[in-house]
Amino acid sequence: MEDHAKELGVMVAILVPIALFTMIFGIVYLAKRERMAMIERGMDPRRYKPQSAPFQNLKWGLLLIGSGLGLFLAYILDYTVFSKVSSMDSDGNVAIYFALIAIFGGAGLVLSYRIEKKEADLEKVD
Repeated sequence: MEDHAKELGVMVAILVPIALFTMIFGIVYLAKRERMAMIERGMDPRRYKPQSAPFQNLKWGLLLIGSGLGLFLAYILDYTVFSKVSSMDSDGNVAIYFALIAIFGGAGLVLSYRIEKKEADLEKVD
């Protein structure tokens, strides 16, 4: 078993730097290729900078808050309600963790959508 761990450590030490270099090279290559395509079409690449998304932080914040609430609720349910039901199961209720994280994360995204839509409607009226 020790030999496999050493072999795995050597493989990780070789593959991680290669993957990192490949990823950085790919990002730089694609960025340069995009700039060249814009120049070929007669566009000024300095003029087209990425636009900021005003509600991006809200979306991520509500997603993470919802996921955290789901994880917290799953933990509480697992150690209070479901501990009495399934005392023989040593793995716990893994499915409830994933389910509640997805449900509350999705609820956070829906809330973000409603807030963005409300703001967009208010801007249309003004």
